[in-house]
Amino acid sequence: MSLGRVTSIETFQHVRGASPGPAGSRDRKMSFNPVGEWVPPAAHEEPIAAFEVSKARRISQVVAAVIYCLLAAGIVFGYAAIKPVLVSEGVYRDLCTPKEIKDGVRTCFKQEIHLNLMFTVAAVATNVCALPVGTILDRYGPRVTGIIGSILIAVGCLLFGLAGLLHFEGYIPGYLFLALGGPFIFISSFQLSNTFPAHSGLILSMLTGAFDSSSAVFLIYRLIYDASHHRFTPSYFFLLYIIVALFIFIVQVTLMPAQSYKTVGELVTQAEEDETSDTDSLDSTSQRTRISGRSRPRRESVISEITQLLGPEAGDSATRAEAQKQESSGVWGALHGRTAAQQIRSPWFVLIALFTIVQMLRINYFVATIRPQYEYLLGSYEAAVRVNTFFDVALPVGGLVAVPLIGIVLDNFSTVFVLSLLVSIASTIGVLGVLPFEGAAYVNVVLFCIYRPFYYTAISDYSAKVFGFTTFGSVYGTIMCLGGLFNFLQTPLDAMTHGAFDGDPVPGNVLLLVVAAVIGIALVAFVWRRSKGLRREMLREEAEGARESLMPGATLDTTNGDVS
Repeated sequence: MSLGRVTSIETFQHVRGASPGPAGSRDRKMSFNPVGEWVPPAAHEEPIAAFEVSKARRISQVVAAVIYCLLAAGIVFGYAAIKPVLVSEGVYRDLCTPKEIKDGVRTCFKQEIHLNLMFTVAAVATNVCALPVGTILDRYGPRVTGIIGSILIAVGCLLFGLAGLLHFEGYIPGYLFLALGGPFIFISSFQLSNTFPAHSGLILSMLTGAFDSSSAVFLIYRLIYDASHHRFTPSYFFLLYIIVALFIFIVQVTLMPAQSYKTVGELVTQAEEDETSDTDSLDSTSQRTRISGRSRPRRESVISEITQLLGPEAGDSATRAEAQKQESSGVWGALHGRTAAQQIRSPWFVLIALFTIVQMLRINYFVATIRPQYEYLLGSYEAAVRVNTFFDVALPVGGLVAVPLIGIVLDNFSTVFVLSLLVSIASTIGVLGVLPFEGAAYVNVVLFCIYRPFYYTAISDYSAKVFGFTTFGSVYGTIMCLGGLFNFLQTPLDAMTHGAFDGDPVPGNVLLLVVAAVIGIALVAFVWRRSKGLRREMLREEAEGARESLMPGATLDTTNGDVS
């Protein structure tokens, strides 16, 4: 799943080619609704200010969200850990031919294809699901969104737990519902970063870390499964895991807010309105004085609460930090102010979408097939098991370790540098992934587990900087949706590897490496060239602004720079 790099700090955004004005100077609150005005608006529900809710309740909400994101948000990405359990339990073994069973193959052709299809469908659904989740969240609020997520997870656990007793296919639909439930509970938790705006970055990091770590759930289960000598079967585990869905449901109904918390920008606006709204509409000076005197204690109380919530000088420092990040990116505002349709037709979108499609396919294909790939490359099942076990631990840990480093890179380096780093690491992973050495396998796993969260976060960061927050839901959602849909190419790629190449993963990996490198280099070259043009345009606009700021009647002496 893609990991949105969301900030609760709203900044002033300059749209290239547009004149600033009261209606457009303050940046719009970022919406997760990818369909915008295609859906009629629901009844307006005012967001709540954090200071209106007790501190203890807000802390409880954040803690509860971290817990249930850890337990359910991204568990399907722990597929590499649970796949050996499913193989041991004989899932899809009935699809094997008599010859394959007689030969004692560990997993037969059709069994391998169906097992991997389970993860492919889940990976596709996770990304495509971001489209309806955004719409539901914007229209009905985080509580309804979270409740839907809990129900989907419960249905997934029920189907997977009873799959062996059902008269229809239960494993793939069960895993699909588990995948669908994750985005509903994870994305609806983002707004909790506004419970404590001064610590929004920490809260988002905790939620992101919980999502990344949730892939360890299946690893823990597999360890219990092995320790119980295979008596604690998947049926028992998934039926018992319905307790997690019940916990999420209860927390949503009793603890979580029905509406999202206000962002910093909305809180500042509220403070400004409270200072002026009571007296602006009154004509009489005596009336204004009398009303102002009565309402001053309430206004001062609200402003004091907001100031305490944001922290000292939070707004100014945040604005300065955001301005510095925008300038260092080199691409900020490239397509701000354009419609989503115009942005989607641009090379900025086409190239990043193609890059996303190839990289997402590579990432999810590696997760689904790491053990058979290294069994072939290393020529040893035991060595492949060791690499797979190391990967199961490194995947969640890598996400936790990488999160703060990712923030530093994205905030302090240009987008061209970030994209170049993405392409370089991806190419290195591709080369290491075809080497038949166990040492290279471990290095590959470490790089992969750091690259995966870096890649997803960098794509959302690129989308916000290039396309802007106004169309973020539509454009970023489309990128992720396309990437998810093309993940269905995993199945023919898997069939080609096990059929035409007799299990050899090298040809498929080399093909993906070459395609990714070509698209990546094209993307970096395009962004580098356009960033130069954007820089020149920004300098020209600054020069024009400097000339307009001269006193009326003043002239600029171009020979020595003096104003006369």
